[in-house]
Amino acid sequence: MGEPSGEMAADIRVNLDRVRERITAAARRANRTPEEVTLVVVTKTHPPEVVRQVLACGVRHVGENRLGELEAKRQQVERIVPDDLPAPIWHMVGHVQSRKAARAVQVADMIESVDSRKLARRLDRLAAEAGRRVPVLLQVNVSGEESKYGWSASAWEENSDEREAMRAWVAAVLDCRQLEVQGLMTMAPWTADEGAVRAVFQSLRRLGDWLRDEFPPSDWRHLSMGMSDDYEIAIEEGATLVRIGRAILGPRIEA
Repeated sequence: MGEPSGEMAADIRVNLDRVRERITAAARRANRTPEEVTLVVVTKTHPPEVVRQVLACGVRHVGENRLGELEAKRQQVERIVPDDLPAPIWHMVGHVQSRKAARAVQVADMIESVDSRKLARRLDRLAAEAGRRVPVLLQVNVSGEESKYGWSASAWEENSDEREAMRAWVAAVLDCRQLEVQGLMTMAPWTADEGAVRAVFQSLRRLGDWLRDEFPPSDWRHLSMGMSDDYEIAIEEGATLVRIGRAILGPRIEA
């Protein structure tokens, strides 16, 4: 991964401005304020200097798909970010294997991809050993695609068995006292069918509302949904976190 050029740095600023304008427009279309939406810039495969560039543009939240890359990049960024820039808040947005949970607890400020009881319990135990509470989101698979991680929730509204399984899973995660559950995360299908994408985001929003009623003491403030191709639809449907990489940084850098 090489150093970004001055031209690339200028492109990042221009792209960020464009994305922020679209976030604002999408929020207003939904009678929301732009402040309700947090931008997470996903820097997968891009070098640490790119993180410094986005921080210089006012970004606070940075996401990574791979745990190893998050570990290495966080250390490198800490060495190059000047004191007058705020430290990034690191989101782990990719799948976390249970055997790598200890590493995730050490380096992620938020884990958006808790998708099983096994992972939740392991994170809980390791967080207790580390003496910290870990903010997490529960990843659900609303689209029903086999290629996607997440607790199965494609038929939660019409299928009582799936709904009861969801309730039991969420209750088990909420029993993990070192995990601070803050909401839900999902991914929409890769399709040009806007209706299919919107339906997934609407279902996640309704799921969050249902869980708020089922578990009233809990905090369901976040819906993390929407990426470079569909973040405007996600915001219109209630997203509070959008995970955007390519629309800001351009194509991923191949190793």
